[in-house]
Amino acid sequence: MSTSPARTLPNSHTEEDGSAVVRVLSYNIRSMRDDTDALARVIAACAPDLVLIQEAPRFFRWRKKLARLARAADLVILSGGGTASGPALLCSLRATVERTEDVLLPLTPGLHRRGFATAVVRFGGARLGVLSCHLSLQTDERYTQGGMLLERLAGLGVEHAVAGGDLNERPDGRTFRRLASALQDCWVARPWGGEHTSTPGDPHQRIDALFATPGVEVLGCGVPLGLPGVTEEDLRAATDHLPVLAALKVPAAR
Repeated sequence: MSTSPARTLPNSHTEEDGSAVVRVLSYNIRSMRDDTDALARVIAACAPDLVLIQEAPRFFRWRKKLARLARAADLVILSGGGTASGPALLCSLRATVERTEDVLLPLTPGLHRRGFATAVVRFGGARLGVLSCHLSLQTDERYTQGGMLLERLAGLGVEHAVAGGDLNERPDGRTFRRLASALQDCWVARPWGGEHTSTPGDPHQRIDALFATPGVEVLGCGVPLGLPGVTEEDLRAATDHLPVLAALKVPAAR
């Protein structure tokens, strides 16, 4: 893995006009079955305002496990986990929470139940809708879920939103392309750091991504290789995906 980000990623802050620079991290944590100390170090080093998690713990004492991770990374649970069948949201105390909703998607017999963790939050004068997803391994179901994601974002009732997660598909897939045609693919808009998210030992494909609605300015997005505090050893030990970190400038609400 390369360890030299192309440039510095902006830190979180609020502008005088009420707009906000927000750091958003998307991360498949594989039900915290790996090195949770390494996982917490990676998340904390990224200094995120929002963390879009996939494969959060879903079964025995899942809330306690997720709360322990949030506390270790100096964050709090926003929504999701077992109640969203895996996707979850964490946030910093910088966020003011307006509302949250966990959404279970239709179950296809024989396939894993999927869901969305969603919220509307404020940073300074900026309002932001948020959605974490982990789409199906099955092609047709995944495409349908991509449409549901776009509908759910539109239904949040906010001008600006960010969505992300494990798409189980590369950028040339039809579901990935469906999302990228309606939203900004943050890596394409302003690439920073590394591109490929799978696997940590042999990064060769981008199946995890962050998307933003038009009007959100992408200041940088990619795998945080070489970011101070993020080591290759921790990235390999934490889980079976690499995280995606973005800095977004969200305009003040009109």
